[in-house]
Amino acid sequence: MNGDGTETAMGINSQSDESANLQIGPTTMGMVRLFVEGAGIEIPMDFEPDEAEEIAAEITAAAARARVIAEGRGRTDKGRGKG
Repeated sequence: MNGDGTETAMGINSQSDESANLQIGPTTMGMVRLFVEGAGIEIPMDFEPDEAEEIAAEITAAAARARVIAEGRGRTDKGRGKG
């Protein structure tokens, strides 16, 4: 909540102290499951293998872009980010 009682929407560039666990694996039904757990919630997301490969490609592309941005800012640490 903001000081005026309104909520600020989270987005790609929003900072947060919240954390969550992410598990990724195949299901017995031949799907790929992304399972997010944190702050009292559990979110299972199932994808067809082709969809999962598209998501993996998007993550890889985003990581490459983030690396360029980080290098441009002079960031050299290789630490893991928060959730």
